[in-house]
Amino acid sequence: MKKLARGAALAVLAGTVATACAPGTAKNTASADKQTGTVKVWLYDEANRAPKEQVVAQAVADFKAKHAGVEVEVSYIPTDAGPRAEKMKGAFNDPSSAPDVVEFGNTDLFGYTASGGLADITSDLAGWEEGKDLPQDLKDTAVVDGKTYGLPWWLGVRALYYRTDVFTELSLSAPTTYDELKSAAEKVRAAHGDLLGIAVGGKYTFGALPFVWANGGDLATRGGSAYTSAIDSAQSQAGVKQYTDLFTDAICPAQQCADLTGGKTVEAFAAGKAGMAILPNSSRSAVEAGAAKDKYAIVPLPGTAAGKIAPAFSGGNDLGVMKSTQHRSLAADFIKELASKKNQLALFDAMGNLPTLSTARAEVVQKQPWLKPFTDTIEAGTKFVPKDAAWAKIDAQNVVPTMLQKVITGKSDVAGATKEAAAAMNTSFSGK
Repeated sequence: MKKLARGAALAVLAGTVATACAPGTAKNTASADKQTGTVKVWLYDEANRAPKEQVVAQAVADFKAKHAGVEVEVSYIPTDAGPRAEKMKGAFNDPSSAPDVVEFGNTDLFGYTASGGLADITSDLAGWEEGKDLPQDLKDTAVVDGKTYGLPWWLGVRALYYRTDVFTELSLSAPTTYDELKSAAEKVRAAHGDLLGIAVGGKYTFGALPFVWANGGDLATRGGSAYTSAIDSAQSQAGVKQYTDLFTDAICPAQQCADLTGGKTVEAFAAGKAGMAILPNSSRSAVEAGAAKDKYAIVPLPGTAAGKIAPAFSGGNDLGVMKSTQHRSLAADFIKELASKKNQLALFDAMGNLPTLSTARAEVVQKQPWLKPFTDTIEAGTKFVPKDAAWAKIDAQNVVPTMLQKVITGKSDVAGATKEAAAAMNTSFSGK
């Protein structure tokens, strides 16, 4: 996924949403498990890489202290999807140039495994004591056909940011249901015509999907080894309708909001131009740097009934071992070192990346209480995209944003747009 923690994901997250890469087919598999030599590691580059480098350097030092005679060579690869895809394609096609360990967006995993590029690390993680602290729904995001190909390293989810000054002025409470959210959005815009009631985007896939999931719908369902789109089910259509019903002149006018991405909704809220927005935890720094600073609060995005939290997309990045590695055991040990509780906490302090280990998340919430709506959302249960290499094509073709925009602009109704999107998804799932 495009890195949520940097606001590109979406996301990461990021629309801050994930786009899997489609590398070539791996030609070689590992023929040895050397216990000495150099472990090559590829990690994502960052806009501000220095803090991450410090965390990684300490992890490397700790790893080397446990593995005499072993060196670690860390390189940083582009986060932008295009250049990164080319880099990974080269690694899969030429194992001699490939790393032993690689960081990747969690939705990239399916394309990588379909290409035969990643090693099955199920047995390597089975005895990892700290791994017992990984929630099952996060573990499942890295599983394909019963085998684990990635170790979730950090994650990002979305929640509802709202303007406390405006809500106080209008005697509004933080919404606890969809109906309350819609009503509050209308009241905000009615009182402040210069504000969007809630900033939503027609190109914001992972802003829309919580509404689908909250209504019991989904992108697709799996039968055996094949996926079939479910975006046109009655439950999914109810969620699409809820989301697209927010694109009205009384809330977020279509002419302003149909083309908004997740990143643009961040900008709108941070600039003080919206009463509410659905943003990831990583967007707080942007909000703190904008006009909305000190005038907002965060709550979980409400579901359809009081007390229910709308499921959020479980965005984030994984660590994996390349199938072509000549240092299989060392590579597996290194990813466990890097994803240890100690280093997840250090990465949060350095970069704001939310830990995947439950006890580590509990500690960061104690230090940073503003994170509680996000951890509450995680604990309520997250959702994921179809675990199929076809998702890369579906995402690249903008199937979901096109569906949303057709409804928002009146070019189609919900039934027609969702059926068209389902047909496009099924074409990709069938490999046509």
